[in-house]
Amino acid sequence: MPLGDSTLTLTGERTIPGLDVENYWFRRHEVVYQQLAPRCRGLEVLEAGFGEGYGADLIAGVAQRVIGVDYDDAAVAHVRARYPRVEAVQGNLAELPLPDAAVDVVVNFQVIEHLWDQGQFIAECARVLRPGGLLMVSTPNRITFSPGRDTPINPFHTRELNAAELRELLLAGGFEIEGVYGVFHGPALQELDARHGGSIIDAQIARAVADAPWPDDLLADVAGVTSDDFDILEAAQRDIDESLDLVAIAVRR
Repeated sequence: MPLGDSTLTLTGERTIPGLDVENYWFRRHEVVYQQLAPRCRGLEVLEAGFGEGYGADLIAGVAQRVIGVDYDDAAVAHVRARYPRVEAVQGNLAELPLPDAAVDVVVNFQVIEHLWDQGQFIAECARVLRPGGLLMVSTPNRITFSPGRDTPINPFHTRELNAAELRELLLAGGFEIEGVYGVFHGPALQELDARHGGSIIDAQIARAVADAPWPDDLLADVAGVTSDDFDILEAAQRDIDESLDLVAIAVRR
């Protein structure tokens, strides 16, 4: 699939929709937006770190207002041009360009692992949220994303978290934890794992690391993944430490 009218380059720092080799990662991120967007219905929302912007636009379909803040000038220009429902602002997530108690919800999906000062960012989220407001965070589960490594696999990540560390970070920042969930492969993706040597993730990474051509069957399987192929489960349903990504919902005290 071509990039279409996207003005952003695929670097590994953000996921981009409409690209066959990126489709697995896009759908894995998209499912969190789809399942949590209803929590934003009729509310004023900040997406802190919006990347390509598709998620902020999805939320704009139900929210009263969506403000998006991102540090990257190219991303801001792209979102302003492609997603006019999103109020895109250039800014530092460690010093959010919003007044106190400005929004009802802060969304931060697949971003916190990129930040140098995660504690400062969480404090800023508490500052801009109204009392009782929601902070919704997703991030790769360090235990499964970079297992056994001292440094993250993704060079754009500064610090990855496990579930206990994410909880600790949110509690220290003035939030109460409503719930922590995990993103898992559903049955269809489990079948693809078996078809590609035990892990469709590893099969993709191996091609990227080697800069090697993709076999037709792998490319077709990756391009065919949908957000419905992922499950978001709570601890009572599955061990969160086995999850691919972590999803946390926290309430400002």
